[in-house]
Amino acid sequence: MFNRRQMLKSTLKGASLVALAPSVPGFIASSAEAAAASKDRVLVVLELAGGNDGLNTVIPYADDLYHKARPTLRYQKKDIIRVDDTIGLHPALRPMEKLLQDGHLAIVQGVGYPNPNRSHFESMDIWQSADPRRKTTSGWLGRSLANISVAEGGVPAFYVGTERLPLAMQGPTAGVASLHPAKPFELRLSGREEPEDPFSAKPSASPNTEKAKPASDPDAARRQLIRELTSRAESGTADALQFVRRTSLQTLTTIDRLREIMGNFERPDGTFERRGADFSIVRQGLRYELRLIAAMIRAGIGSRIYYVGLDGFDTHSSQAAEHRQLLETVAEGVSTFFRELAESGDAERVLLMTFSEFGRRVEENGSEGTDHGSGSCLFVAGPKAKGGLIGKHPSLRPGDLEDGDLKYHTDFRQVYATLLDRWLEVDSRRVLDGKFEHVGVLK
Repeated sequence: MFNRRQMLKSTLKGASLVALAPSVPGFIASSAEAAAASKDRVLVVLELAGGNDGLNTVIPYADDLYHKARPTLRYQKKDIIRVDDTIGLHPALRPMEKLLQDGHLAIVQGVGYPNPNRSHFESMDIWQSADPRRKTTSGWLGRSLANISVAEGGVPAFYVGTERLPLAMQGPTAGVASLHPAKPFELRLSGREEPEDPFSAKPSASPNTEKAKPASDPDAARRQLIRELTSRAESGTADALQFVRRTSLQTLTTIDRLREIMGNFERPDGTFERRGADFSIVRQGLRYELRLIAAMIRAGIGSRIYYVGLDGFDTHSSQAAEHRQLLETVAEGVSTFFRELAESGDAERVLLMTFSEFGRRVEENGSEGTDHGSGSCLFVAGPKAKGGLIGKHPSLRPGDLEDGDLKYHTDFRQVYATLLDRWLEVDSRRVLDGKFEHVGVLK
């Protein structure tokens, strides 16, 4: 019997089912042509890796204890973006001010989980798996795909980036595609198989470079794939045939649409970088990746979840300049993203959520930076977000701190449950292994 694992093993290690018109079975070709543009709701998750300093992102500027704890890193009332009489945003987030003014930016304060972990890797696993016990080996978004509604011909979820598929997007079913931002046609369908799964996200060339090394005779390999999958499915079970139909259709349709999108997609200017004796143009950056996602959403390719990340938030020293630059990158990327979606009329069906594995300690260290903490903040942005502050800012009084850290009062799984139940319309209890009270991030 040809089971799903064997089928995955026999695939082309990332090759797409493109340029196969003479060889594609009729049921695949006709379904691909009939696939309609989707207008379903979309969730974009933005990972801020390294532990974003929540206290200098959502700033209690009216609290004397804040200024005492941050003598070199503090921001005054005149500096911040005012949210209310006590709370403001970091000045580098100025590009997102219109989202705030329009009521399209929910600011969730005091987010965390029980018994916080200050290890980057372990805490990131907790956020991505939605399991503080670290017993779950799949991701919360990956698990949601088993029950999410997706238009025919659509790949349910995309990871846009150069690294391996994040844990958050790994699950028991295939349905996640990894898209390298600098090589946007190297699509790889991904599931929760072992690390050497041929559907895993593995860049085939140097990250973010303009040109990838061409594969040898890819069309011949693709034709062989179609022949193998089709012949084995026809002689196998109905489940095997259904899997072949779905995977082939998703890949074929999405690749064709991506080619059309990228044909009209103006790439941002790159930067020159020396690689040995050669120079190459490096195309990278959150703003570019979010613009790529916006183009895919506007084209209606049918994906419901997108995942993208920005690294560098582990600011142990000389934090002020570095943190400002990182937040500027976030703000410019997010504001451009929603501006482009608004122009096409798609913004109303998109939400973007940020998260980081932990916050930083209340007191700055001796290197004008901050060390690993716990409770932090996150944003939920979009026209359907309920703008303004969600929850109270954690107290900075010494007796209210937990080992020098902010105490959380909103479990991050409450935010996940809200977005799963009310936005993606997926039963959060099945994804999160329990019921979590919703928070008011949506209108």
